[in-house]
Parts: sequence; C-alpha cells; structure tokens
Amino acid sequence: MSNRAFNFCAGPAALPEAVLQRAQAELLDWQGKGLSVMEMSHRSEDYMAIAAQAEQDLRDLMAIPSNYKVLFLQGGASQQFAEIALNLLPEGATADYIDTGIWSQKAIAEGNRYGHINVAATAKPYDYLAIPGQNEWNLTPGAAYVHYASNETIGGLQFDWVPQAGDVPLVVDMSSDILSRPVDVSQFGLIYAGAQKNIGPSGLVVVIVREDLLGQARSACPTMLNYKIAADNGSMYNTPATYSWYLSGLVFQWLKEQGGVAAMEQRNRAKKDRLYNFIDASSFYSNPISLNARSWMNVPFRLADERLDKAFLAGADARGLLNLKGHRSVGGMRASIYNALDLDAIEALVGYMTEFEKENA
Repeated sequence: MSNRAFNFCAGPAALPEAVLQRAQAELLDWQGKGLSVMEMSHRSEDYMAIAAQAEQDLRDLMAIPSNYKVLFLQGGASQQFAEIALNLLPEGATADYIDTGIWSQKAIAEGNRYGHINVAATAKPYDYLAIPGQNEWNLTPGAAYVHYASNETIGGLQFDWVPQAGDVPLVVDMSSDILSRPVDVSQFGLIYAGAQKNIGPSGLVVVIVREDLLGQARSACPTMLNYKIAADNGSMYNTPATYSWYLSGLVFQWLKEQGGVAAMEQRNRAKKDRLYNFIDASSFYSNPISLNARSWMNVPFRLADERLDKAFLAGADARGLLNLKGHRSVGGMRASIYNALDLDAIEALVGYMTEFEKENA
C-alpha cells in the first residue's frame, strides 16, 4: 500500500509511481549488469540501446514524421529561448512572437538579445485571461519563424487551436502540455519541451525539429547550442543527461502501456472537467480564465477571501495534497494535473475543497 501524497507541483512534477518503482528496482543493478544506469558510459552498447528505445517510443507516441530529428538536450526550455534564435533567426531578420504570459515574455526578452522580435499579438489587453484570436495578430511577411507557448504554466492559459503560419516555421514551447493530448507534429517547424512536467525529471529538454531547419545556425552560435551538431551526434556531442533520459524513456513506455496519447487525452479531459466544473459551481472558489483558453494541465483558482489561503494550504498539506500554492507572481492556488496524476487525485482535492468551503464560507 503506497503512502505517497498527491503532488500537484507545476514542476518538477509528479512521476508515475510504476516508473519510480521500476527505476528503484533497477537502481543498483540494471538488468543483471551489476551497475546503475547512472554509472554507465553513454557510449556503451547498453546505454545506446536505452537512448534509441526512448527516442523510438516518443516517435511512436507522437507519430513524429521521419523528416524530424528528436534531440534530448540539456539546459531546460529556458535555454531554448536563446538556442532557437541562434539557430533559426538570421542576422537582420525578424521573428514573430505571441505574448500570452510569463514564459512567452521570457522567450521574447531572450530573443531580443539576438535579433528583431515582433510581438505579433499579446494577451495583455485581456489581462492575460484570454488569447487573442489570429485575426488580431500582426504577423510579419517572411518572418524567420512564429513562436508561441501552447500552455502558460503560471497563468493557466492554453491554446485550444494551432496557429496558421503558412510557409513560416511554427515554433512552440510545449513544456507543460506535451503528450497530454494528440498533436499533429507536421504542423510545426520545431517543438520543444522541458522534461520536468509530462516527460520525466528535470535536467533534460526534448526538441523535435524539422530537418530542413538544421544547418542555419549563426557562426557565433556555440557548438553546444547548434541543433545540427546535436542531431549529427545523436544528442551525444557531450555526455548527455543520461539518467534523466533513461527515466524519460520509462515514462514513454508507461504512456504506451496506458494506451498512448489518445488515452491520456480522455483521462486529462475527465480530470480537468471535474475540477473546473466544481470550481464553477462554487461561489467560494473561482477561475477567471476564458472558457476556451483554460489550461488542461495547470488550474489556477482563488478563494473568495485570500486571508484563508494559508489555512487552506495547511489543511491541504495535512491531507497529503501537496504544492497547491500559486506561483509567487500571481498568488492564489494552482493545481497542476499532469499525466501522472489520476482522477483519484482530483477527487481527493475536490473532496477537501468541499470540506474547506463548508467550514469557512
């Protein structure tokens, strides 16, 4: 009987218990080899097989076309803010960015260090509670790429549609919603995602990049940040984050066992509907995000009286409902309900919220 808590952390986030149990069983002696994966040479035959299987499983899960490279890199999604510009934004060119919250703003600020960034649309007029429709966007003809964040982890704002960029490569930060529901990879020039939400532990970032976008890096681009160098070397130009890569591979196997991304979509839809429906039916809790832009993965909510926030969090912790405090920049509460959390976690949270409301309304 597990005594694990329900972990609603935005990241590093909950991992599937079955994955942790397998990693624990293999920690000291991987498949009878007498050593841990974290002690293996990344050039060894055994580890190369682990890495290849992880890539193939991700390709299967996302139906990644053969003309895309899958890279397992270091530095997290935040390093990609610079890496994307260094690889895809030529000197004197313009890239279009969509501002829907804190993470897209960080990407814009970093992109501005390397070239001209046109903020083609912003959710600021909507107080970041809705996403401007594409009819409001001011895209640049011939832009190097169009960048957006599909899900803003902090604000709980998510696209329920894929922007149309024509022949311009579409670049998307999917750090917090990758593998949560199916996407058509062929619509994108580049997808990137920090691992620590729906993929695995921190320290790893996955980049899925169309092959024709490789080989365009600026001469000043550091070797370690050059996508073509990474692709040509199988993400092993240097020693990669081997254990994070291995654990991510176990998560991919677990996802396949659950029925793949389509099955996760059904589970995630049920989870988010249960929580949002409860919040909407209550006068004690509220979520202000526009209905068509509510995140499936990160559900921010507020109590009617913020003076009760500390008591709410203390009670939640006592019941094993952890990491519900909202991001320091926005306050309130936030439940991150990634793939590893089952519906029973949502039921436990709703049960506590019901109890707390009865005692304090």
